[in-house]
Amino acid sequence: MIAALARDAKREAEATNERRVLVLAGDRDRGIDAAYDVVEAVEKEEEGGGVSTSVVSTREGFRFEEHRPRSADALLGRTRDVVVLDCHEQFDPNALGRCVGAVDGGGLLILLTPALDDWPDVRDDFDESLAVPPFSVDDVTGRFRERLVDTLRTHPGIAIVSLAPDGPEGDAVERDGLTGERASEAESRAGPSVPPDAAFPTATYEACLTADQVRAVRAFESLATPGNAVVVESDRGRGKSSAAGLAAGALALAGADVLVTAPAARNAAEVFARAEELIRSESDETTAGKEGRDIDAPGGGRVRYLPPAEAAELPGDPDVVVVDEAAALPVRLLEGFLNERLGVAFCTTVHGYEGAGRGFAIRFRERLLDGPLAVRDVRLDEPIRYARNDPVEAWASRALLLDARPAVDEAVAGSAVETATYRALPPDDLLADEALLGEAFGLLVAAHYRTEPNDLARLLDAPNLSVRALVAEGRVVAVAMLAREGGLDAETRRKMYEGERVRGNMVPDVLTSQLRDEAAAEPRGIRTVRIATHHAVRDTGFGSRLLAEIHSEFGGEVDYFSVGYGATPSLLRFWRRAGYRTVHLSTSRNDASGEHSAIMLRPATEPGRDLLARHAVAFRDRERDGLSDAHRDVDPDVVSGALRACSAPVPVDLTETEWRSVVGASFGPGMYDSAPGAFRDLAIAALVGGQRDNAEGTALDDRERRLLVRKVLQGRPWESVADELGYISTAACMRALGDAYEPLVDRYGTGFALEERKRFTGE
Repeated sequence: MIAALARDAKREAEATNERRVLVLAGDRDRGIDAAYDVVEAVEKEEEGGGVSTSVVSTREGFRFEEHRPRSADALLGRTRDVVVLDCHEQFDPNALGRCVGAVDGGGLLILLTPALDDWPDVRDDFDESLAVPPFSVDDVTGRFRERLVDTLRTHPGIAIVSLAPDGPEGDAVERDGLTGERASEAESRAGPSVPPDAAFPTATYEACLTADQVRAVRAFESLATPGNAVVVESDRGRGKSSAAGLAAGALALAGADVLVTAPAARNAAEVFARAEELIRSESDETTAGKEGRDIDAPGGGRVRYLPPAEAAELPGDPDVVVVDEAAALPVRLLEGFLNERLGVAFCTTVHGYEGAGRGFAIRFRERLLDGPLAVRDVRLDEPIRYARNDPVEAWASRALLLDARPAVDEAVAGSAVETATYRALPPDDLLADEALLGEAFGLLVAAHYRTEPNDLARLLDAPNLSVRALVAEGRVVAVAMLAREGGLDAETRRKMYEGERVRGNMVPDVLTSQLRDEAAAEPRGIRTVRIATHHAVRDTGFGSRLLAEIHSEFGGEVDYFSVGYGATPSLLRFWRRAGYRTVHLSTSRNDASGEHSAIMLRPATEPGRDLLARHAVAFRDRERDGLSDAHRDVDPDVVSGALRACSAPVPVDLTETEWRSVVGASFGPGMYDSAPGAFRDLAIAALVGGQRDNAEGTALDDRERRLLVRKVLQGRPWESVADELGYISTAACMRALGDAYEPLVDRYGTGFALEERKRFTGE
């Protein structure tokens, strides 16, 4: 019965160039046996007998290609005839999305699940990851799976078989998943035409499968001229990587050195496959290097791959750079390609797993448009690997909210912050209202560089998370995802201090394990995990109002509020104005955002104030020395913003000898090098204390703050500081540093220091 059902589903999928899902619900061992039967039945249908099959499971020993659920990203950029996802023991929503994306048109996705009626109540290893201390797995709910089961039972193209525990005789087909569409009804697609004035060889366009691809390749023609950038965006399966590969091959045939990069070499496999095919079709002289990552073309052109960090250095002075899956790369690496001597292509997936990192759209797009390159955008909408109306794509988009979007601009534009309604969005309300869930989650996706389907499961099921929003005219205009942290018992705190990781307690974990404060996890906190404002009303006070409401609601329940994020000058200002103070700046950059992560606290009770006080002092002292070491390369505006948001008092206690050096360098012939420690102490005082209270006579302008950070705190050479900050000479830079210290002498100087100043000023 199951074999026959699978054959029918596969035939219909092939006839329509769509995909089908087969759910085998029940006992795990029976499901695995049935999956083997399905693959064997499908193989018999194939004339050659070969069916590419992958299994994603916590078990091992299959005769097919195997992947673990947490490593299912190995399927990205690949296509398979059959993918089997074992949902027993560890059901990972991210793995489901990756498996869906790997199934080719005409293929099958097989899901092995517990009995569907029971599945929402089953707890597995993924649920264990949601059981954040002090909560247990019994506190985790099954709303995500409840919603998923509903989509399986209602979407077209999904067959469901209930497996009997005692053998196939009792199996029951709940749905056959057939849509009734025949081959003659399948969507047809006319082949694209070759542009009459194309710059690339005709074969480049003849290899395109859609008009969208032709438009993308035409845009890539501009890369032959330095100073141009092309941004290609598409959902998965639209052929953007193929278009990039064809263009890379054509550029290499014209003699260009084309450097390709992507998060991993496998992500760029399609680019190299299409480039090599084109070059071979035009010449017999092509040679491919190791694993197809270095292709030589006649005339001196080539297509080569390098990992992102190496590629950002532009070794070998390439003519063109192609960045595939750009959204998954750190912004700081992407910025390395903004070079007017290059032609650059940024290809990125939206509403999919390569595009789960949103840094490209959120942070990099503005920098790209403000940069030296002329930018051209191309969007690919026509699917290539399966039909446009593929029911499995529609199902996955709904089940995992891959296409979640905020409310349309027109619905929220003009909303007044003072009339918006503050409300909780409990998981049951979100589950019952698909539009509300889509708008809230869509805001989080649109505004954050890393929001993924696992976050949807956390939103609906994790006991430590809650959601608050501002709603205007029934539309979500601002939303925050909050996590309860801390309040941990002494034994858990001890284990954390000794190095054991405690899930879901990010701020207490950093303060305890990294900053060595065993008592840090005792106070109770609320951390803002995500906060997002609709872009149509951004910068009109909605974010600040939402935080104020959260502070008011939870102020009597917790000891402090916290946040951790990739630090930028604007975000540091936002959180400082909301009453948060810096206690930590990471020594390394976040892989996704490309920024150094800041942790900030806002106290609500005496224990919270004590926690902030001791960590603010520790941060102040740590930065005094760390800025010339681990933080030597941090953006000076980030350093300044982080220090300005530090609440620690800054005592200034210089010796008379040190004051002589400072006053001499500020008002007379003295030199900075005679007492760098004294200058460092005053710089910390100015950036933390003086800039916070804006005391008269101590305010520094932006350039002076950067000068104090780069030279005094980070210890950069005079020449590089002068060049970076735009001083006409090193001498001018030195004089500017002395000038910057004049108001600091007036503000912090002792009686001795002020008398010393009179020797030079007469005042």
